[in-house]
Amino acid sequence: MNGSSLFLIMRRALPIYIRIYFVYRNHLFLPLIYFKALKLFYLFKGASSGKVENGTKTNETFEGGSLVADQKNNDVIEEAVGEKSVQWLEFRGGVFAATIPLVFFIVWAITLSVLELVSEEALVLGIVIGITIGLFFSKSKWSDYAQSLISGMAQPVGVVAIIAWFWAGMFAQLLSAGGLVDGLIWFGFQTGLEGGAFVGITFLLAGLFATAVGTGYGTVATFGLLMYPAGIILGADPVILLAAILSGAVFGDNLAPVSDTTIVSATTQETDVPGVVRSRFKYSIAAAIPALILFVIFGGGGEQGSQQVISELQAQVSPDGLWMLLPFILVLYLALSGQHLLTSLSWGIIASVVLIFISGKPMTDIIHIYQDEAGNAVVEGALMSGIGGYFNMAILILFILAAAYLMEVAGTMEVIKNFFLRIIQRVVRRAELSIFGIVAFLNMFITINTAAEIAAAPFVRKLGKEMNIHPYRRANFLDTVTSSLGYIFPWSGGVLLAWATIQGAANQYDFVPVISPIEVFPFVFQGWGLLIVMLIAALTGWGLRYEGKNGEEIKPADYEKQQ
Repeated sequence: MNGSSLFLIMRRALPIYIRIYFVYRNHLFLPLIYFKALKLFYLFKGASSGKVENGTKTNETFEGGSLVADQKNNDVIEEAVGEKSVQWLEFRGGVFAATIPLVFFIVWAITLSVLELVSEEALVLGIVIGITIGLFFSKSKWSDYAQSLISGMAQPVGVVAIIAWFWAGMFAQLLSAGGLVDGLIWFGFQTGLEGGAFVGITFLLAGLFATAVGTGYGTVATFGLLMYPAGIILGADPVILLAAILSGAVFGDNLAPVSDTTIVSATTQETDVPGVVRSRFKYSIAAAIPALILFVIFGGGGEQGSQQVISELQAQVSPDGLWMLLPFILVLYLALSGQHLLTSLSWGIIASVVLIFISGKPMTDIIHIYQDEAGNAVVEGALMSGIGGYFNMAILILFILAAAYLMEVAGTMEVIKNFFLRIIQRVVRRAELSIFGIVAFLNMFITINTAAEIAAAPFVRKLGKEMNIHPYRRANFLDTVTSSLGYIFPWSGGVLLAWATIQGAANQYDFVPVISPIEVFPFVFQGWGLLIVMLIAALTGWGLRYEGKNGEEIKPADYEKQQ
């Protein structure tokens, strides 16, 4: 082996050695260490030794500056460590057979909701069964089907959603441990802010919070643990109250400059975020004003409980917990100042811990690690509750992303795009209605709004460019429809998260009812309002702008004169 050969080998091997040391230095995942080492073995073997062909030993050499190694062995190793990339899957029954896992899951989720048998574990089981059924329809190798599932789970959008849940969950649990729920209930008693008025305020605050932090999921996790219990005791209708929280999440997810859906809608349509936010403000407000009125009108009528319970509660609650609004305000300020969501929530968590400590509450309310009578290790406290409450949901979301990814590698998305291109026939109204339809259709199957938006973005861009529709307009259709349906469908990530959150609240407060996902979806007024507003915009051309030669917005009348 000559000097240049040795240099090229080491250049390839060194990053793997470094990765082994830093990733596996705690002696975890030993099987992966074995596979990485095996990969190095074949790397050296392919460069320093030879193969016997027709009775003659021939040395493998470096050709064109790259190492010629045993590709078959490399493929085996890459598959073992999850690094193999599958470009195409073929299914029995055509490309739409790739939808079988998600269709089964949707039917499963709706059936469980109707029968009032829904649970997080049951939903996870449903998507696992659906994926298993899909396996038998795969004409491609089952190993490729499995690798596609892994690739789908590994998409960054799923990881971002899970991290947002965990951090928002810890933050919300700390605020609750600090007494904020009691403080809000006290405030309601003192001001007479009950029933529908409380629901209306909840919608406004949830919308403000979601706009500031840029995460609808984080808003659902926070307000589901704080405002939902407080509203129940103050006479709010449980279904309408939960719908108000979801509607606030819709508002913020759609309008927040730091929201992942806002950023994705702008970047995938090749335009700027500030311009997109300014252009969609009129749509958001047009839906929010009627939604607020409806929440105030229909938000009351809940059972406040017996007068004895209310009297006892009035004696128990105090304004002390309102100090926990300070971390809440801090998170809002940091988020509106442009700080990352994780940064904002982390400072909110730190501030909450400090205030709890100052208030004299036991630190075991924050974290408590001990052994029970049987000698088993137990971890309790607000931090653990904030994370542990979303473990099952995290697993479910990864499986849903995996099932949705099958549609991409099977070519289902491409068939859908071509279908809509055939029917628009150079008519702008048809193009915008097709954009509306295709985004809604994909949101039925891909129930995480950001993932659905990423899947729909190429179709929206292609159809919009065909008709020279301005990128702002395209981004608005993409985001408003996605943000709305992501908190409406009973099987969507936002609704399932809300349901899981109030289950956690019910474990803390025995007066809190648990609402089925199927009960709430007709009353997410902001979501339905946005859908109606955008449908009217597509039908009438309200807000339609074309793209000028320099990217400027052109009104339809001026655009026709230029043609």
